[in-house]
Amino acid sequence: MPRFHCPADLAPGLEIELPPGAARHVQVLRMQPGEAITLFHGGADGPGGEFDAAITHMGRSTVRVLVGALHAVEREAPRAVHLLAGITANERMDWLVEKATELGVASITPLLAERSVLKLKGERADKKLAHWQAVAVAACEQCGRNRVPLIHPATSLADWLRLPPHDSTRLLLSLRPGTRPLRAAAPGGGALTFLSGPEGGLSTGEEERALAHGFAPVTLGTRVLRAETAPLAALAALTLE
Repeated sequence: MPRFHCPADLAPGLEIELPPGAARHVQVLRMQPGEAITLFHGGADGPGGEFDAAITHMGRSTVRVLVGALHAVEREAPRAVHLLAGITANERMDWLVEKATELGVASITPLLAERSVLKLKGERADKKLAHWQAVAVAACEQCGRNRVPLIHPATSLADWLRLPPHDSTRLLLSLRPGTRPLRAAAPGGGALTFLSGPEGGLSTGEEERALAHGFAPVTLGTRVLRAETAPLAALAALTLE
């Protein structure tokens, strides 16, 4: 059954107008009044779960639905993993956001690292943020998640470290000698922040700054993974049951 993100207030018995993106998708699918869909709010402060719904009206640019029963089902990962990822070039960051969402990431902060090829600021940064959040929404619609991970505004590591600390274990993907295997450094199921760099990795200064703020260096093994592959491999190891 088609699933659509709907951040409006949802409750059984309400008739609502779908947001523009969901409405366009329903129209592209050539759905008709009476057909069933699934809606989810997606926000951390929303009702959770997913709702049955039935299409009641198809306009030229609007779609109305009647909200049905709530099903209290969640498909979240067993532990919250917050990803602090160096921004990668071209469409690779889109791919990272999409796949990280499927793997259950709790949030993503795009990192403006010293070696990041893509530099963002101003209006361009705002557009990229909106685009990446839309990618996460679409991934949730596809994979069955009812909670959309928050994509934070892009920031430098120095600025991120000035924020109030998360109550989580901090791990840094590093090639330096003496790193511990990821699984050995992250036992249990508590919240975790995982930092990885862009193409070329983090600079020596960035690594030293992270270590000074409580990040422990970890490794994913003997092979060197691409910048968009490494955080996904870590997520898979940490979130898949």
